[in-house]
Amino acid sequence: RLVWDKVHELYGEDPPKLIVDRLDVELGGILGKYDVVYMSAQKLVQRSLENGYLVGSRGSVGSSLVAYMSGITEVNALPPHYRCPQCRHNEFILDGSYGCGADMPDKDCPVCGARYVKDGFDIPFETFLGYGGGKVPDIDLNFSGEYQAKAHRHAIEMFGETQVFRAGTIGTVAEKTAYGYVKKYLEARGMNPGHAEETRLALGCVGVKRTTGQHPGGLVVVPDDLDVEDFCPVQHPADAADSDIITTHFEYHCMEDNLLKLDMLGHDDPSMVRMMEDLTGVNARQIPLDDPDTMSLFTTSKALGFEDDPLLGPTGAVAIPEFNTKFTRQMLMDTQPTDFNTLVRLSGFSHGTDVWIGNARDLIVSGTASVTETVGCRDDIMLYLISKGLDPKMSFKIMESVRKGKVKKGGFEEGWVDAMKEHDVPEWYIDSLAKIGYLFPKAHAVAYVMMAFRIAWFKVHKPLAFYATFFSIRAKAFDAEYCCAGFDAVKRKLQEIWNNKDAAAVEQDLAVTLEVCYEFYLRGFRFEPINIYESEAVRFVCKGDDALIPPFTAVRGLGETAALDTIEKRKGKEFISIEEFSTCCSKLSKTHIDQLKALGAFAGMADTSQITLF
Repeated sequence: RLVWDKVHELYGEDPPKLIVDRLDVELGGILGKYDVVYMSAQKLVQRSLENGYLVGSRGSVGSSLVAYMSGITEVNALPPHYRCPQCRHNEFILDGSYGCGADMPDKDCPVCGARYVKDGFDIPFETFLGYGGGKVPDIDLNFSGEYQAKAHRHAIEMFGETQVFRAGTIGTVAEKTAYGYVKKYLEARGMNPGHAEETRLALGCVGVKRTTGQHPGGLVVVPDDLDVEDFCPVQHPADAADSDIITTHFEYHCMEDNLLKLDMLGHDDPSMVRMMEDLTGVNARQIPLDDPDTMSLFTTSKALGFEDDPLLGPTGAVAIPEFNTKFTRQMLMDTQPTDFNTLVRLSGFSHGTDVWIGNARDLIVSGTASVTETVGCRDDIMLYLISKGLDPKMSFKIMESVRKGKVKKGGFEEGWVDAMKEHDVPEWYIDSLAKIGYLFPKAHAVAYVMMAFRIAWFKVHKPLAFYATFFSIRAKAFDAEYCCAGFDAVKRKLQEIWNNKDAAAVEQDLAVTLEVCYEFYLRGFRFEPINIYESEAVRFVCKGDDALIPPFTAVRGLGETAALDTIEKRKGKEFISIEEFSTCCSKLSKTHIDQLKALGAFAGMADTSQITLF
């Protein structure tokens, strides 16, 4: 009912044959077998949306049109098309001239004159359900980190406290650790064997169980007519008897054919979108995926008010998820993307193994192939080979073999290369497939790029809200001492870290944050001092049109617990001295108070409450 109601709502009472045929095939493979998996995911997503948090889909679930129509994913897997929001008239573009609906030109409905909605990302459902619906569907969802615990709670409510368990993980001994064990063992016994014997003993320890833990977002659901002990024992992670968390004792992979696992990870992107929506009142789901100013960020920073900055480079992609690293920004410079479809391919390139460096990049830079001709996601292979006339089943098998790295390890199966050559598949394409170790599903890339594009839209059109959100949620190491010291100080510190080859992980995290601070200053924004009355615990506050007030956690070493306690204690109070504030907010140490003072948080307040008479 959910699926067909949505189809009629979007495509009218008499939807196109290609939609009906595809849904009949998908529903045929789902109903009676996997419908409970779909309904569980649908209810979890719906509850999150009701609470105001978008849900990002991961993996290949976006390849399923049923998942789109039932509201599990935002990715519409149909070919690129126009649909009219008024009279439901639609036009499908099936000649391959557009990679996705977002890249098509704007157009009005010829029947009623309303502006068409552009949709469709052209993803075959086989990526998700296999050929003829033979694969077990695995629905992976990214919930906001702030909402994840509630989503887990909702799953427990749906299936029952006794039927839902955290997926257990097993931590094993790594090679380095094993060498440490062996060295200590030999020392304790005064033995001094050769290097080969040390290696033999160490390798015997590698992979042995060291501890147990829990999957960050995996829940295992047991059918209500069975007990978890019918499948495996249960335990507390790391044998902590005082923990209230119960996990499966065996690792999930040995039960995955028998039990349902819900993958419900916490993610920053939905949290960012929610905070920016709250700050601006903009509905992120209505942001057009073809906004020209937003699209321009991936090639130039002009829309941000500066160009070709020597530190940031030519693009405006700093702090945009998926495209923020030095590696992905270099990709943008190599490919100069001007449409959404190319961004999706770049996401595939960057997440794959042996897909970009030494493979697609060489083909593109040398002019052998364009970005759209090279392999970016696993679905590209199947669609391309079918378009060349290869048997669809063989095309699917080649795709599955390449994306798992089987071809790279063992070569193509007999007859595959001959079949490709017979159908004029170029030599460079076959060579490219043979190098690939792992390939991203297109649906995953589309879902991530949609989220990234929306966040980029805020960066262009609502910049202060964007930076407040980035610093509040994504910045791992915001340190007010460095970040709020002004443009020149930020630039100096950034170059100092970049020039230090031995920079620690904390400094590298700080460098990522400083880079965003540098851009923030470059665009004419500023930080006001932390304020004991106005600062929040962990979130940045917008002040006017051009300033942010940092939270208490921006002070080095000041944790969230102490910050929240300070917010609680200051309610309704007017402090006459730093001493009074310090006494009241007892969770702040003397060091914290000294740092707050140095950062100007007390704005000239007297040190003590004593009155001087002389």
